[in-house]
Amino acid sequence: MFKINIKETQNPAIVKFEFPDFISYGSNFEFKNIDETANSPLARQLFYLPFVKSVYISGNFVAVERFSIVEWADVQDDVKKQIEDFVTNGGKVLIETETQTTKKIPVTVYGETTPNPAVLKFVANKSLTKTAVEFKNIDEAKPSPLAVELFKLPYVKEVFIDENYVSITKFESYSWDEITIEVRTFIKQFIENGGTVIDESLIVETKAHEQQQDQYFDNLDVTSQQIINILEEYVKPAVQSDGGNITFENYDDHTKRVTVTLKGACSGCPSSTFTLKNGIENMLRQMLHNNDIVVEALNG
Repeated sequence: MFKINIKETQNPAIVKFEFPDFISYGSNFEFKNIDETANSPLARQLFYLPFVKSVYISGNFVAVERFSIVEWADVQDDVKKQIEDFVTNGGKVLIETETQTTKKIPVTVYGETTPNPAVLKFVANKSLTKTAVEFKNIDEAKPSPLAVELFKLPYVKEVFIDENYVSITKFESYSWDEITIEVRTFIKQFIENGGTVIDESLIVETKAHEQQQDQYFDNLDVTSQQIINILEEYVKPAVQSDGGNITFENYDDHTKRVTVTLKGACSGCPSSTFTLKNGIENMLRQMLHNNDIVVEALNG
């Protein structure tokens, strides 16, 4: 007998019905009414229930939003059984379209822990972006179709993408033990199905992109250039290995203050902020022969 699990979400009107295997590979589908369900027989079946307001299909789950005429506690077991019976009897969750059946690109994705317990790093065996980008919410994520889709998962709080990895910050109410496999598989399937990770044309005007251009570096004073070179050679590789990034913001020659921004796994992690601030400060003082240098580490 086909079995699914019921999972509550942070939205009391929405409940997730999790499948034992993935039902959508690299694509997500949202249905607001029965007229939109041409490619989802399951969604069409669910809309025959009078309390179903919308249906969302992604990864290994179907999320159903209810109208306020009922409470989920009263109907969720019946919905679960209806979905199980529908699939057991040969019903289709989704009807594959030409877009869904395009040739896959084999990709390996694996998860790595970071010093920040709220952040996990997902590493791919291919380049994902030339410009490191960080998104705090779905409204900021337009340059990254992958990030937009990740934010639709209820446990994703922030997304950071750099070189060949994606760092995910989760909400505290979720455990990595419960969601790691789902996130890893979601990213893998998204890339394999030809999904766009970063649209470089949409980030050319951002500060992050500007800071990584040669012209930006050439216009800085000599000390600032020296600081950037030190950060790039001695600090950034270690930070990136932990699923984060560090960017130079500015140097004040009068106060000798160096301001850097921590991103990804390092952002919001008190131990990382303290350790990096002191480590960078000591390194710059030694390498620039100036004991007056002070480092201010900001969270991105």
